[in-house]
Amino acid sequence: KKKNTTHYLGFQTLQSLELLRLKYYLSEASLYSVFLLKLLTLILSTKITNQQINSRNQVNSLLLTMRIFLGILSLLWKVYIAIVFFFFAIILFPFFLVIIQFPRIKNYSFYLFIFWSYMMRVFCFYPIKKIRHGKTPKGPYIIVANHTSYLDIFFMYSIVPQHQFMFLGKSEILGYPLVSTYFKSMNVPVYRNDKSKAGRAYLGAIKAYQQGFSLAIFPEGTFPEIDLPKMVSFKGGAFKLAKELNAPIFPITFMNNYKLFSDPMDWLGPARPGLAVVHLHELVTTEVVQQMTEEELKAHCFQIISKPLEEAHPELY
Repeated sequence: KKKNTTHYLGFQTLQSLELLRLKYYLSEASLYSVFLLKLLTLILSTKITNQQINSRNQVNSLLLTMRIFLGILSLLWKVYIAIVFFFFAIILFPFFLVIIQFPRIKNYSFYLFIFWSYMMRVFCFYPIKKIRHGKTPKGPYIIVANHTSYLDIFFMYSIVPQHQFMFLGKSEILGYPLVSTYFKSMNVPVYRNDKSKAGRAYLGAIKAYQQGFSLAIFPEGTFPEIDLPKMVSFKGGAFKLAKELNAPIFPITFMNNYKLFSDPMDWLGPARPGLAVVHLHELVTTEVVQQMTEEELKAHCFQIISKPLEEAHPELY
């Protein structure tokens, strides 16, 4: 019996050892399987990641190619606009020179600018949608508008041709051949870096208004460089003039000219034909001008001009 018991116990022990060994092997196999599964997952994920990176690179490369292609088309359009602009500048120049020689008919040169403006719109395929917020005012008045494109200047003559006006513009324009003659004869150059000349320009603007001309001013003083068409803060000159002259203010908002013709110095910047949208706001009366301080008037006009832009581009505000 002892022998049988010993033999039985030995068999049981052997069985237990075999079971333990089997569990060990199974455990090792399981760990190895897990290791292989993780390794396979890592290889596949790396492969997918590389595919995603390659796909992103291809998309970025395609987008860059498209931007360059569209930029080249925009540059060609800017060249075309320049050709149209200077063609009419040369054609109208003899008539302009004759008219400005005679003080009695000098003011009729304004109608040449109106004609020039319409020709730019026709030959460059720029129809204009005017959104009026009040009756067309009678001049004289001070026009204040946002400024994102040279089209703002070209379009102004045909947008508000009812009353003759003069631009108060940067004196740097006097350095442009041919254009300088047009500008200095029927507009007021502003010398921003020379206080004495800036003072004379201010007096020239007062004299022009007293002679019956309206004044057109871009109170930002420059093109905004980022977040177009969001405006930059206004300078105070236009509102100081309005207070001194007791002049009503005619606010205008150009909505999308920056998309139709960006700064020429931005060679690959946007430029294309298309519909230009402009808001003609209600006149800020002389009563309102006198009631407000210069700063209040500046803020009031800023808000009027900015409102359509804020509604169209809430992401910028």
